[in-house]
Amino acid sequence: MATRLGFAQVTSAQRRTLLAAALGWMLDAFDAMLYALVLTYIMRDLGMSKAVAGSLGSLTLLASGIGGVGFGFLADRIGRKRALMLSILTYSICSFASGLSTSILMLAVFRFILGLGMGGEWNTGATLVAETWPTELRAKAIAIVQSSWAIGYAFAALVAGIVLHYADWRMVFFVGILPALVTLWIQKGVPESEMWRAHRAKTVALADGEATLRQPIRAVEPGFIRIFQPPFAKHTFALLFMNFFGMFAWWGLFTWMPPYLSLPVAQGGRGFGVMGTTTLLIVLNLFGMFPGYASFGWVADHLGRRKSFILYTFLAALLVPLYAMVRAPSALLVLGTVVAFFGTGFFSGSGIIGSEIFPTSVRARALGFTYNGARTMSSVAPYVIGRVGQAKGLSWAFYLCGLSFLLACMVATQLPETKGKQLE
Repeated sequence: MATRLGFAQVTSAQRRTLLAAALGWMLDAFDAMLYALVLTYIMRDLGMSKAVAGSLGSLTLLASGIGGVGFGFLADRIGRKRALMLSILTYSICSFASGLSTSILMLAVFRFILGLGMGGEWNTGATLVAETWPTELRAKAIAIVQSSWAIGYAFAALVAGIVLHYADWRMVFFVGILPALVTLWIQKGVPESEMWRAHRAKTVALADGEATLRQPIRAVEPGFIRIFQPPFAKHTFALLFMNFFGMFAWWGLFTWMPPYLSLPVAQGGRGFGVMGTTTLLIVLNLFGMFPGYASFGWVADHLGRRKSFILYTFLAALLVPLYAMVRAPSALLVLGTVVAFFGTGFFSGSGIIGSEIFPTSVRARALGFTYNGARTMSSVAPYVIGRVGQAKGLSWAFYLCGLSFLLACMVATQLPETKGKQLE
């Protein structure tokens, strides 16, 4: 009888790849969510309406889709580690630059470039972990990586709350340069994926001997088009649209949650002060999002990948409308935490099931397309929710997020079950 593999048996190299991917994703969240946390103040200083403010959030998401696919191609060619480092440098530098903005146009340019790096980090980090961790622990490892987003968001809320108490929103963005320092450690201490190295070496060897062997390089280096052909096509689009509806709901809800909590009641908000909003968001992240992300790997190992997607998105669809109806601070805290648990936890599954569906030759590109392509499609969410919130109030706009979670649940029924699958 085989011994069940546990976390105690993983190597130090595997731990370092997990830490690198988790730090990259955590700091991605830190830089990306600073915008939502200071949005109320930017709107005031730069004279932005809710629709324009939402448009800038949409622009960042649009860029993240482009960046995800672009960095996916890069990761398949130059390696997971190098692409990961480049993505972190991109979003860190542009976060700092956002604080230098003196106009809406300048801010839009910096947020767009930041989005490129933001999109590139996820699939490069998830691919690195998937290819270095054993099958028995893959789901849990990727769930741990995904859960680091909640820590980054909570850290961003804490930093924004403290800095805004003493300075303005520009200083909050300046702090966003700090993640760039992580690349120094990644360069020195994190190994490249051996699976990628082996595949790349085979590709180069066959390319060098192509004339003699008369075997086209395409036989081992299939084009990106492969994920749109059988047997992958159905699964590619199912994962893409499940991610899309889930992301529309998430970005629509959580981009506008900080303004929703901090805006005056007369403007459709809940009238929380800076520290009240900060405290509430930290609780939502640490006790809602973080365990939601982390738990998905364990749930997926017991129920299976597809059933877990359905469970999390269905419960989120039920809970979001209830959250939009409540008024009492205690109810906002409790319901918000549960919404954050189910409404974000299912994202851990995207990297898990995507890694198990697609082969090594196109894995980073496939994850980039299905996850960050969905981000591109969902980039309209901050604008749509902001526009509807401007016309009918943010509470009413959040009902659209609940509907989108329900659509994600329906699409999830079309995903394959990949529990226990060996990577190819």
